[in-house]
Amino acid sequence: MLDLHDEIRANVQRALQEDIGSGDLTASLIPSGKVLSATVVSRENAVLCGKQWFERCFTSLAPDMAIDWFADDGDRVQAGQKLCEIKGPACALLTAERSALNFLQLLSAVATQTRRFVDAVAGAGAVIVDTRKTLPGLRLAQKYAVTCGGGVNHRIGLYDGILIKENHIIAAGGIQPALKKALEIVPPGVFIQIEVESLQELREVLTAGARMVLLDNFALDQLADAVALTRKQAGEAVILEASGNITLDNVRRVAETGVDRISIGSLTKNIQAIDLSLRFAEPE
Repeated sequence: MLDLHDEIRANVQRALQEDIGSGDLTASLIPSGKVLSATVVSRENAVLCGKQWFERCFTSLAPDMAIDWFADDGDRVQAGQKLCEIKGPACALLTAERSALNFLQLLSAVATQTRRFVDAVAGAGAVIVDTRKTLPGLRLAQKYAVTCGGGVNHRIGLYDGILIKENHIIAAGGIQPALKKALEIVPPGVFIQIEVESLQELREVLTAGARMVLLDNFALDQLADAVALTRKQAGEAVILEASGNITLDNVRRVAETGVDRISIGSLTKNIQAIDLSLRFAEPE
């Protein structure tokens, strides 16, 4: 589980600082005692995510801001659905509006895209996994959003897992030296994964004792052959992950080859914000 409390505080602090700077000039036009209410509505079908970031944007400026939600993170919401109601000081509401919506739109987009992939492979036995291709400074937030969409987090960073890629193999002097060194230095509970680009390389890493293999840019028939080879040589002890050029159009076929995991960089990299509307009204 991700520990998000400090991360949310830091994310929101940076977002408000870059937006407000020395002060919100436009909000200074509003009388200081003015109170407003607002409603957030989704303009498209989506998976909601980012409530804590959204709330923190407002409560950082006005601790007495009241926010009532009608959906939770991970819930599917429909176009036209009311997500929450907000009531509080007008200046704080107006100043935090953009940053709050930025978080909610971005994280809901990640959760929504993840859910599309998860739904596409339902029943096929493979899980959808994220990568390190995240927006700088928002990795934990985006990885949380992946879990809200039903996906699974891969390693958080370079410190909590070993992924031996082509350049590591070259620098280490080959597959066997790279794996041997990894096994020597890895702390308990940290996974070791190695990337292969051909069936021949797969045979080599299985012989060298690999237990988690990334099949990079394999064609569908190659993935099926890789699964058959691995199960024959190592049984179910080896976890196989497919990666590279995975789309909603082909992810089901990839899952049906028998791989255990499918990692997709576009979950967090190629994101189109969910269309949300924040509408203001005089409080009753």
